[in-house]
Amino acid sequence: MSEDIEIKAGGFTLRGWHLLAITSAIGGLSSSIYYGYDVVNRFWDVEATVTEVVAVEPRIQALEQTLQSNDVEGLAASLARITTQMTQILETQATLVDLKSQVEKSTILTDGIEQNLKDLQADIDSTWDAIDALEKPL
Repeated sequence: MSEDIEIKAGGFTLRGWHLLAITSAIGGLSSSIYYGYDVVNRFWDVEATVTEVVAVEPRIQALEQTLQSNDVEGLAASLARITTQMTQILETQATLVDLKSQVEKSTILTDGIEQNLKDLQADIDSTWDAIDALEKPL
């Protein structure tokens, strides 16, 4: 084992420690290439993500403009006004229902009065006819 391993190729003599150094250098170089490639791929991924984010920005601006044009911020005040108006409408409707029931009751009462007035008028007319007949003897 005390003998060193030697490889002769193309006029060069490579010893064991040369092979060890070359193998280490090639390993380091290959790992550097791999990590460099990985870094470049990550950079490209980030760049693609930034491009997607930049592409989303006009859509966000369009949404903001739509929200402003629809006046979403004023929606709460409008809803409060509508709620107040609906409450007033419901109260007015309850009053109208009460009035309707009173009118129906009055209509029932007055329907009988009309016939009674006709009967009374007929009695009055016959009374006048009788008085006229008494004033004029046959």
